[in-house]
Amino acid sequence: MIDQDLHIHTVYSHGDPAIEPQQTPDLIESLAHARVIGISDHYEYLPPVFDEYRQDLHSRGFWCGCEINTGAEVPQALELPFDYYIYHCRDRDSEYRGAEQLADSGKPVIISHPMAMGADLNRVPTGCYIEVNNRYVWKGDYMAYYTPHLDRFRFVLGSDAHKPNWLNHVYAIYAAERLGIVPTQIFDGPYGSGK
Repeated sequence: MIDQDLHIHTVYSHGDPAIEPQQTPDLIESLAHARVIGISDHYEYLPPVFDEYRQDLHSRGFWCGCEINTGAEVPQALELPFDYYIYHCRDRDSEYRGAEQLADSGKPVIISHPMAMGADLNRVPTGCYIEVNNRYVWKGDYMAYYTPHLDRFRFVLGSDAHKPNWLNHVYAIYAAERLGIVPTQIFDGPYGSGK
């Protein structure tokens, strides 16, 4: 069992073609692959079902997050009481402003798969967590990308699971060990047990 996985998608991201119909909160709960689980479905699908989504996740002890695709979605996402945010930060001024707005909320902000998004980590607010993402980290020279920033940020591992067989951190753990990263535990336990 891994310590924490806060980057997981479910059938609540119903418009995402990568989501398998088996990727339900029920299945994730039964697999119990991590001690601390957070679900971060894509924000654009959540406003109409937010109350149901949040209740469903919290009733299982899951933290309730969302993955925000662009800076334009940030103001609306901040209006809903998510526990944390996963954020796509592309190399655009508007995306860095979005990261700053999210960081100002005081809630945890995880910059998701930043290398795949082309984020310039020099422009990301230092209060954000940087993700070593199991799904994408192996697709580039992560040693060169992350090494200059090891002392600036706290890092987390994320599966970015859209399918049940993606619920792991095998490569993220390997990459973090090579980088000398000790992942940060954002939440100490399941939702409802304290932070």
